[in-house]
Amino acid sequence: MKVDVNRKIILASGSPRRKELLEKLGLEFEVIKSDFDESSIEIKNPKKLVAKLAESKAEEVSNKENITSDNLIISADTIVVFKNEILGKPKDELDAMRMLKLLNAQKHQVYTAMCVLDMKNMSKRTSVVKTDVVFDKVKDETIMEYIKTGEPMDKAGAYGIQDGGSVLVKKINGDFFAVMGLSVNKLFQELKRIK
Repeated sequence: MKVDVNRKIILASGSPRRKELLEKLGLEFEVIKSDFDESSIEIKNPKKLVAKLAESKAEEVSNKENITSDNLIISADTIVVFKNEILGKPKDELDAMRMLKLLNAQKHQVYTAMCVLDMKNMSKRTSVVKTDVVFDKVKDETIMEYIKTGEPMDKAGAYGIQDGGSVLVKKINGDFFAVMGLSVNKLFQELKRIK
């Protein structure tokens, strides 16, 4: 399904998953990766943290050259939370193993925030989607095989639900695409509102 938006869309993310999801909506857009330093935000509440990260990325890109009042900037951020611990991207293979062993046979939450910044009127709309994900019980060897693919290294919680990490997931309760990195439904609803 195509969304008709007569505005120049900027995706403020280098994520290939988010790029793929925007393409699924038939959108024409340009990727301008945000250089925002995520470690500069220290908020303990996962919902507030992920929203602030998405907004900060959009704001950082809005200050770049070649951004005009005709632009719509879309940014997003995803974090994984297990028993109040926020699991970001792993530092190394050992950290990825630690995270995936924590999540093994457990339920955790994935929070994905999206911010749509309309440069025409400087309005900012942010939404957060929370999804429960349950991992199956798998052996350490399976986890290690997955880590050796290199896939977990650039993903919050050290896994991607859409690729090899799918073998770890027993079930989800919520928005699959939000776990992937962007709620397609929320984005569709936001874009329909824009004049």
